[in-house]
Amino acid sequence: MNDPLWRPSQDRIETTNLAAFAARVGLDDPLDYDRLHRYSIEQPESFWQSVWTHCGIIGEAGDTVIKQGAHLKDCRFFPDSNLNFAENLLAGDGSDPALISVSEDGKHWQLSRAKLAERVSRLQQAMRAEGIETGDRVAAILPNSVDAVVGMLAATSLGAVWSSCSPDFGVSGVLDRFGQIEPKLLLCCDGYQYNGKTFTTLDNALELRRALPTVQKLVVVQQLDAPLSLEDDDALSMDAFVAPYAEAPLEYTRVAFAAPLYILFSSGTTGKPKCIVHSVGGTLLQHVKEHQLHCDLKPGDRLFYFTTCGWMMWNWLTSALASGVTLVLFDGNPFYPNGYRLADLVANEGVTHFGTSAKYLDACSKADISPASGRDFSALRAVFSTGSPLAPDAFDYVYENWKADVCLSSVAGGTDIVGCFLAGNPIGPVFRGECQKRALGLDVQVFDATGAPLVGEPGELVCVNAHPSMPTGFWRDSDGSRYHAAYFERFDNVWHHGDYVTLTENGGMVFYGRSDATLNPGGVRIGTAEIYEQVERVPEIVEALVIGQDWDADTRLVLFVRLAEGNSLTEALIAEVKSVIRTGASPRHVPAIVLAVDDIPRTKSGKITELAVRDVVHNRPIQNVHALANPEALELYRNLPELQE
Repeated sequence: MNDPLWRPSQDRIETTNLAAFAARVGLDDPLDYDRLHRYSIEQPESFWQSVWTHCGIIGEAGDTVIKQGAHLKDCRFFPDSNLNFAENLLAGDGSDPALISVSEDGKHWQLSRAKLAERVSRLQQAMRAEGIETGDRVAAILPNSVDAVVGMLAATSLGAVWSSCSPDFGVSGVLDRFGQIEPKLLLCCDGYQYNGKTFTTLDNALELRRALPTVQKLVVVQQLDAPLSLEDDDALSMDAFVAPYAEAPLEYTRVAFAAPLYILFSSGTTGKPKCIVHSVGGTLLQHVKEHQLHCDLKPGDRLFYFTTCGWMMWNWLTSALASGVTLVLFDGNPFYPNGYRLADLVANEGVTHFGTSAKYLDACSKADISPASGRDFSALRAVFSTGSPLAPDAFDYVYENWKADVCLSSVAGGTDIVGCFLAGNPIGPVFRGECQKRALGLDVQVFDATGAPLVGEPGELVCVNAHPSMPTGFWRDSDGSRYHAAYFERFDNVWHHGDYVTLTENGGMVFYGRSDATLNPGGVRIGTAEIYEQVERVPEIVEALVIGQDWDADTRLVLFVRLAEGNSLTEALIAEVKSVIRTGASPRHVPAIVLAVDDIPRTKSGKITELAVRDVVHNRPIQNVHALANPEALELYRNLPELQE
């Protein structure tokens, strides 16, 4: 067993929410996480009822905790309950700070809970006057700002369904999403800032309103200093929309646990995005469990997660209001004007819990950024990473260059469950390269191709029990066939997530990449992350992408690399890359071909897209290019002569 990189002190352990919860449910050893996890899956009714009570859910729970169905996806949690999402998030002392928002140009806003409720009240009244009610869809194209949070809270306070994306999406990409869900109200901005530049988006918003016939009103949040000119009667500024209404007590529409709350979208590269419907109760229950038990968030803590409104981590972030937390919001380039922008924000705002992507931490490491130097991180207790596997070297980087005494939680789950399968464990050690533990209440296992459980060997990540934040289904999938095909076709009555992983002897998990992007040369399955981990050790390479190309009735590995400025892909560098991979991984991992490219395509949430490149190389159609942040990069991989030889 590897030595841990970090262990919490005994005092820290004993004061965690997790220790208090374990004592509440009467475990013999309240500080044994694995025992607590077994209890959570062996006694699910007791566990989820305790989460509802311990985490302070506001609403009527009802008498039934779990109503089993014929199939995993038919299971219903708290089927007799009634609650409201916004009511839970807006509870608490009105004088406490709720939101701190910082824009790329340095503008700073802070709202107390009372001021946040006041803004939500006015927008709620405006929405109600517009006819927004339970089940209606409110869509938004907004930066990660106060207005986005206010919009979500106002919509959900009425029992409406919220769906959002970031303003860097193009018209076609937004239509692929919002065109499927038929929103009644559309919120947008007139523009945004990124990397020191201003981008106007009002023309796109007006075009979208015309292309979405169900939209009754377009409401524009003014982000830019330029005057806002709107000549359309069905389009008006946010200020004008709420102007007729004064602050009034909020009225919350309580709905069933399974009522729709969010529609999130997959970032697949074939077909239009899946419209994943998440429930009011399932989202709230899962998030308060993760925030309070896995992240150890407490009233007064400050949570900052670098995200956009197009990534499910924004939904995850905003839910922390229900735990009495202050949210720190940032919108812009995390490396503008320099690589210390987010570190300065963490220090200046007294952030206690900082979340970001593995890609961001890797980029900081490559740029030799040492945030701890000259900054006060005394408040910081936890760092979260997600979006892709956090490489072992990145664990070292955080502890050496951010803070030595911090709980580094590499978490994993996704849009599909708007939460985590693998989560943090504030009472246990952190091991290099591993997600800490399987999340409470989720029976996460690893299966081989036949469905047999594995420990210590790579296989498919699955979940064999029902959990509250499973989607209620896909939008307009009346017979449930698309939902079933997405998660339940591979293994009977078992959720198959599509990640290639190993369950370790520590009870943690190592991720290698998506199983549908897993390489298979010579019949040996290889996770892409295993190759990236080695390639990223080569200083001349900024980033890489690897695919398996069908060749001679087998698969050959093709590695594409983006080089640091001033470097070229010489034969010597190719030899070095292959040597590093062979030494650090195995001969099976060595690519047959290494090619230099100027750009690597990725989704808008920052994930590289091996599948899209693989399809381009094989001349297969790429239908959903709008899911990509830089779709033009795909042309770099089309008809490469080196791949025809």
